[in-house]
Amino acid sequence: MVRTRFAPSPTGHVHIGNIRAAIYNWLYARRHGGRFLLRIEDTDPERSTPEAVATVHEAMEWLGLQPDEPPMYQSTRRQAHLEAAERLLAAGHAYREDKGGTGRGKCLVFRMPGTDMVFHDEIKGDLRKPAADLRDFVIVRSDGHPVFHLANVVDDIAMGITHVIRGDDHIENTYRHVALFQALGADVPRYAHLPMIVNAKGKPYSKRDGAAYVGDFRDRGFLADALFNYLALLGWSPGDDREILTREEMATCFSFEGVQSSPARFDERKLLWMNGEYMRKMPLEQREAQHIADLRKHGLWRDGDDLAYVRRVLEIMGDRIKLFSDTAAQTIYFFTDNYPVDEKVFQKTLLCEGAVQYLTDLAVRFDTLPEFNAAALETTVRAYAAEHNVKLSRLVHPLRAAVSGTDVGPGLFEMIEVLGRERTRRRIARAIERARAGASPTTDVS
Repeated sequence: MVRTRFAPSPTGHVHIGNIRAAIYNWLYARRHGGRFLLRIEDTDPERSTPEAVATVHEAMEWLGLQPDEPPMYQSTRRQAHLEAAERLLAAGHAYREDKGGTGRGKCLVFRMPGTDMVFHDEIKGDLRKPAADLRDFVIVRSDGHPVFHLANVVDDIAMGITHVIRGDDHIENTYRHVALFQALGADVPRYAHLPMIVNAKGKPYSKRDGAAYVGDFRDRGFLADALFNYLALLGWSPGDDREILTREEMATCFSFEGVQSSPARFDERKLLWMNGEYMRKMPLEQREAQHIADLRKHGLWRDGDDLAYVRRVLEIMGDRIKLFSDTAAQTIYFFTDNYPVDEKVFQKTLLCEGAVQYLTDLAVRFDTLPEFNAAALETTVRAYAAEHNVKLSRLVHPLRAAVSGTDVGPGLFEMIEVLGRERTRRRIARAIERARAGASPTTDVS
């Protein structure tokens, strides 16, 4: 039976590169009817705090990566590691040495076999390293603590791991680990080393490039299924053009043949698009509740407010909101007159020649409309543009800036219809007053 594992060292954060490895381990186990296991490599007492361990569990639970068996905690396995080291020593595969030359204690060093090492990587093919480049290495420090290499191999043997799927930054370690498996008389698992996740410059993706930890994406409002889907496709392809797949669909077609060997570039715009797709797949009531939760968080919604109005706002926003946590920021001008104004947009559109006169004239025409709806508004603006031989954009841009403070958003005329006649009149008048005074707007336009 296939048995894979995710073996993080808890540090307080779970990097997306690490959790992608967990996803691939989970998918491979599901594809082959196997078991997906978790091992917490918590042997560093300074970094492996209870809070850091809890962060790992929270990230996996949020993403639906529950292990099939109780997790193993490496800190409880020290005796087994030391016993394996003694067996290696007794068999001549290890020796004692005062590595630092201090005379205060001897460490235990593993003796490499002295031959070229070769192993087959399921993604990168056959990998070889000459014997001259394979040096002996410490497996137990002089203070009696087993090192990563020994603990990793001994625990993989104990867990019956058949496939080790991890980042390709571990390739050099794998030569050592293969030698340890062989010296301990255990079957060597099959290895698959995943490409690194990089930024736009081809450098390892880090916090400097933006959100880099699972918790960052959760806190920003990304959906777990969207992040799972995106990370699964970040370096792997199902072999067709599908981009939105359920976990079951991914598990059915996951294979190492579909995993690329070159680095995978993280593209947050693609993730945002995917998150938006998952948002729209949610039941309407659940989706509305998430939007309203963000409005309430920012003081833009109170129990008893007009739900029909919110629904109209969300309807015309369409697919522009890619994160529930962006709802308030992108729709604030629908709910309050105290909204941010983009100073550059204001100066570019409302302080240019003719803008004040255009808005003044349009405001008069809007006031006389029998019906204040998008169709009537658009007809009015287009007619004015034709009468005055003015490009439509010379009217649309100042009008949008006047009523919303920005140059982006849903269809202008649909937006004005939802805002309503009174609010639109008030905002146009205020924008005209500011423009005539030559005033620069502030973030408080009340």
